[in-house]
Amino acid sequence: MALRFIGIDPDTDKDHCPTVFVDEDGEFVIQGWRADAQLEEQVRAAGPLPDHEAVVRIPMRMVNILREACDAADAHVQRTAC
Repeated sequence: MALRFIGIDPDTDKDHCPTVFVDEDGEFVIQGWRADAQLEEQVRAAGPLPDHEAVVRIPMRMVNILREACDAADAHVQRTAC
């Protein structure tokens, strides 16, 4: 797995913070705050939440970082498709 750092929450203390990565094997890796029980219940209303999955939260102020991750993933897909 080649993990590429994309960005960190710009309003963080740089110690405990949401972070976005792209795994060059084909996945996004998101580090965020664990969801509380109420949010997990809201997610479960849309479908099951298996034990091996988690709900995490990241702030909307990271939208540009998520876009950058999508662009990096898109570029990787285009390179490997040729």
